[in-house]
Amino acid sequence: MWDVAEELNAMLVFAEHRYYGESLPFGNESFSDSKHLNYLTSEQALADFAVLIEYLKTTIAGARYSPVIAIGGSYGGMLAAWFRMKYPHVVVGALAASAPIWQFGDLVPCGTYFSIVTNDFKKSGTGCSESIRNSWNAINNLSSTDAGLQWLSSTFHLCSPLKNLQDAAILKNWLSETWINLAMVNYPYKADFLQPLPAWPIKEVCKFLKDPSLSDKLLLENVFQAVNLYYNYSGEASCLDTSETATKNLGQLGWYYQACTEMVMPMCTDGVNDMFEPQKWDFEALSEECYRLWGVRPRPSWILSMYGGKNISSHSNIVFSNGGLDPWSAGGVTQNITDSLVAIVIPDGAHHLDLRSRNPGDPKSVQQARALEICYMKQWIEKARHSH
Repeated sequence: MWDVAEELNAMLVFAEHRYYGESLPFGNESFSDSKHLNYLTSEQALADFAVLIEYLKTTIAGARYSPVIAIGGSYGGMLAAWFRMKYPHVVVGALAASAPIWQFGDLVPCGTYFSIVTNDFKKSGTGCSESIRNSWNAINNLSSTDAGLQWLSSTFHLCSPLKNLQDAAILKNWLSETWINLAMVNYPYKADFLQPLPAWPIKEVCKFLKDPSLSDKLLLENVFQAVNLYYNYSGEASCLDTSETATKNLGQLGWYYQACTEMVMPMCTDGVNDMFEPQKWDFEALSEECYRLWGVRPRPSWILSMYGGKNISSHSNIVFSNGGLDPWSAGGVTQNITDSLVAIVIPDGAHHLDLRSRNPGDPKSVQQARALEICYMKQWIEKARHSH
């Protein structure tokens, strides 16, 4: 984005989403109850951006007639696409990177996400995904006794020891989330988007996971080495905290509320096409949990009603980019819909690699994707200038 802004002589504006960071409509009360949280929706956020752009155009010298392009990655990418759909008079186009706008309802199979994570590990080393698949049973076996729980706690250098089966389940969730996060940040160079990590981190992790046929304890000692690379690449952590996953600083509370209202993304695993323990999509359980936490129930089809699901061909000027290594591409637009709703797939890309700064380690596929994105942006700007 930085490089492109310079090339296009553009101004970059980062708008903070309501209820995230410092943009708290009710100050400290914002998360106190669902009455105060009612205003945390994607629709309200888009309206904020529309009002903000209008404000900037009236207050910044020379900006009055400047065309605006929405750019975002992940949830931000969904917002960028939806912004162009809902406010075509405000933005001339959108770049929606790694935006899973179809991870809703039954638009895509609920298991694809996890099979992409699994494939990343499968491709990164022999025996790697199989080792992870076998680790769940190894944990189950050991967590059935107190001595086993103790062994797990000390082997994984856990900050707080495991006391029961519930704690063991938390350990398994924490491991799952670690493998998922690794798939998202499997970048071709050293980076620290979620954690400081080496280049192609899954390849590094898989060096510890070569032999799935090992005994439970030997297998799990290797799994510890693997996650330790993720949480402790710098070597500074004295223990690992299962309540902490690397995404905690991404405004988890606000997102959790949104997942409990409109961002209902069905996910499931079967343990066959993926390396995870089988888990069906359980909407009822989600609904109960949301009611317990916030006093609200999720609306699974609202996003489809609001933004059209797959029926979006009447819109224009949106580039959807997705990385072949990124699990979120499962819910992304990966084929052209019309000649102005364009899909760009980056086979060697993880989560919105194209939005990151240029790097000597960039694969050719992302360089080509960026060139294409800039080409579309220039077309949108040109067209907007002419119509003015």
